[in-house]
This record gives sequence, C-alpha cells and structure tokens, in this order.
Amino acid sequence: MTVLLTILGIAIFAVGLLISIAWHELGHLSTAKLFGIRVPQYMVGFGPTIWSRKKGDTEYGIKALPLGGYIRMIGMFPPGADGRIEARSTSPWRSMVEDARSAAIEEMQPGDETRLFYTRAPWKRMIVMFAGPFMNLILAVVIFIGLAMSFGFETQTTKVAGVQKCVIAQSEKRDTCEKSDAVSPAQAAGLRKGDKIVAFDGKRVQDWNTLSGLIRETIGPATITVRRDGAEKVLHATLAKNMVAEKDADGQVVPDKYVPAGYLGFAASTEIVPLTFPQSVDRMGNMIGDGVESIVALPSKIPDLWSAAFGDGPRKDDSPVGVVGAARIGGEVMNLNAPAQNVIAMMLYLVAGFNLSLFLFNMLPLLPLDGGHIAGALWEAVRRKLARVFKRPDPGPFDVAKLMPVAYVVAGVFICFTLLVLVADIVNPVKIS
Repeated sequence: MTVLLTILGIAIFAVGLLISIAWHELGHLSTAKLFGIRVPQYMVGFGPTIWSRKKGDTEYGIKALPLGGYIRMIGMFPPGADGRIEARSTSPWRSMVEDARSAAIEEMQPGDETRLFYTRAPWKRMIVMFAGPFMNLILAVVIFIGLAMSFGFETQTTKVAGVQKCVIAQSEKRDTCEKSDAVSPAQAAGLRKGDKIVAFDGKRVQDWNTLSGLIRETIGPATITVRRDGAEKVLHATLAKNMVAEKDADGQVVPDKYVPAGYLGFAASTEIVPLTFPQSVDRMGNMIGDGVESIVALPSKIPDLWSAAFGDGPRKDDSPVGVVGAARIGGEVMNLNAPAQNVIAMMLYLVAGFNLSLFLFNMLPLLPLDGGHIAGALWEAVRRKLARVFKRPDPGPFDVAKLMPVAYVVAGVFICFTLLVLVADIVNPVKIS
C-alpha cells in the first residue's frame, strides 16, 4: 500500500507539474498571438513528441519528458548588421551568435516580415516574456489564498498544550529540570494543560503572536485570565527573565539566536486555523519575500548540497529541491497518517510553492530565462528614449543574440546545479516526516 500511495503521490505531482508548465507557456502564447507574432510551436515537455495537432499557424503537442516546455516564436533575434544572417565565423563565440540568429528566422515564411518578435515595441516584448512567469504567479496566489481561507494553516493558539515545570534557558536545549532550576512562573501560578488564555495583564488576546509579544515584554508580576471548564479564572504570575528564541518582524523564530525576555513557561497548542483574506495576502507576501531570499542564497547552498550528495553531510530542511525531490515529497505526503483533506491541501500547497519558484526563477535577468529577454527589451526602450532626448539616430532593436555566449554559460551553470540537486534528491532527499 505504501508503494502504491507513493506512486500515486508522484503521479499527482507530475500532473500538477505538467499543468503548471502548460499554463506558463499559455501566457507566452496568448500574448504573442495578441500582438500578431507567429508562433509555430507550443510544446509541453522535452524530447520525442508523443502527441501533437496543428491548429492555424501553431502546432500544439506534448513531449515525453515533463521537465519543461516552450513556444517557438518567429524572429526572436534581429538580423545582423548587414540585414541578413552573417557569414559563418571561425570564432566559437561568433558561431553561437550566428546559430541563435539562424534558428530565430529559419522558419520564416512569406508574409512573416510583419510578424517577427523583434519588430514589436519593447513594451510588447516585455509583456510577452513576462506573461509566462506571471501565469505561474497567478496560479500560486489563487491556490495559496484559496487554501489559506478555506482550509488554513497549522497555527499556534493561546490554548495551553503543556506547562514547563522549571525555568530553562532555551539556548541550553534541554528538557530535564535540575535541582538548581527555579520553578517556572506558569507552574507556580497554577496554569494547566487545556487552559485557554484569553487575557494577559487585563489585555484581551485572540492569537499567539499577540500573547507571545506581551509575555516577552513583561518581567515581573502579571495577571493571566484563562478559560477553564467554561468559566474564566484569573491567575497571578511573576514572569522570569530568560534566554528565549529570537523572533523576526513576522513573528517567526530565528534559528540558533536567543535574546533575554519575559518568560512564563508553557507550550502553545497548535490547530489548523483558516485565515482571513488580509491575513492570507500578508502571508503570501511573506512567502514571496522568503522565496526571493532563497533565490539569492542559492550559491551559498552549494557546499551543503555537495556534502549531502557526495559526502556524509546532512540534507538540511531549507536545502534546494528539484523536480525529483518535489515528486518524492509528493509521495511522502500521500503516505502521511492524516485526514484526506489535509493530504489534498498539502499536495496543493506543494504545487503552489512550485509555481511560485517558477515565477521567481524565471524573473532572474539572465538569458536564456524570460527575465533575460525582459531585461534586453527594457534596455532597448531606455536607449531609444535617450536617443530621442539627445536627438540622436534611433539605435534600433537591441541584439539579444550577441548575449548568447553568456546565455550558454548561464545555462551550463544551471545544468550543473540542477544535476547536483538531482543527485542529492536521489541519494539524500529532503523528507517532510
């Protein structure tokens, strides 16, 4: 049964991956056609074609390897300075440029002169290239906010899950009390498991972050109002000063950092709580911010990835995960001992996270990514604007093909990184259990 559920989880993720890729390419396709650019191919996947059908100017198809997708647009790069494909050069860098330019116009047909990508205004080209990643962002936001408002997140509440018997600095990372440890303020005040804290020092509280902030700000006497057996009861406690985990501006614990603060000494219960629309949007914003930080931090993850893949190093929880690793996580999710709605929600969260990653990654201003083409069109718009301001001749389209040597280097780096992640996902995968 475990094997079957694992296969089912991988298959469900694969379907979600295909839908996400098709949705991404649909953004490019629809906007390209909107601006009159001829698109001969719309393909989901790479490798041999397993199904295709031609409708109008475009061949629509599915390929064997669900690892990406693409559309082919006529005239992605402008011709050379002489107005045609330049003669073959012996320079490997020049050959790369000429190959890219040749591929961009090799399918030109009579009448395509007015349907070339590079002839469109820079703002139109930016829209075409941005539309793909934007579709992934839309899908991520819709899934995430829809689930956050209907299903919710596991959230700490003001209900007491357990009471610490003594005062132990969290930096010591131990659970056992010693004779020298003072009795915890919660224990001394008579706080019990199952109590729901409804007010702290006379201030009503409804969420954990508010309560936690008040506790941290208080050292000394305080009143704690709890709901116990259907009635409210006021307890009196003297909060101690203790070394507790540091929190960031979003209320999230900062790993391995501790600060002196007020300490009561109890564990908060966790429940799955639906969020309001503003809370969902705020949390989505935090996810995007965390995603940007993760993208920036990718180079710093390489040593740990190498150690996890080829050494005896651990695979950290925040380690980058590729398609294979995400599919394995999908298999793990299906094997969780949890209600069906929890499993479905986690699978959808996984797909939403993948789409958010696709958006952020593709927005990097590097060829061959969409962000590289956007940056090229933006630079063209800027230099044409400057030419008009200083009354100089129009410099014409920016020749993105000249950046293809850099694009090949970037692609090579991405391929090496992808292979490293793939090996790590196979031999030392990230596990959610």
